[in-house]
Amino acid sequence: MIRSLTLLLGLAVASAPVGAANYSAKLAAPASGRFIARDITWNCGTAACQGATEESRPVVLCQSLAKKAGRVETFLVDGRAFTSAELERCNASAKAAAAKSLAEQ
Repeated sequence: MIRSLTLLLGLAVASAPVGAANYSAKLAAPASGRFIARDITWNCGTAACQGATEESRPVVLCQSLAKKAGRVETFLVDGRAFTSAELERCNASAKAAAAKSLAEQ
């Protein structure tokens, strides 16, 4: 699993625009495919989601991913992992989106 995550991260780095930050996230419920959330295109596989952008607000990018794909277990920005407080702030968006979805039913 670590090898596939490293490979995905390597591919994201190789295809990232110059000056862009690289993002990696592991979701509680793995997603697959490609989608856009806010200012980043996420490429998700069974191990993690990868993306790169020049956007400089990692918490906002994490929140948009959580809204779209659900709870985020780990979130890395250029190899630096979010703290538990940052992840909690990020996942508040996932909880709000889930509550809104339930209220609409």
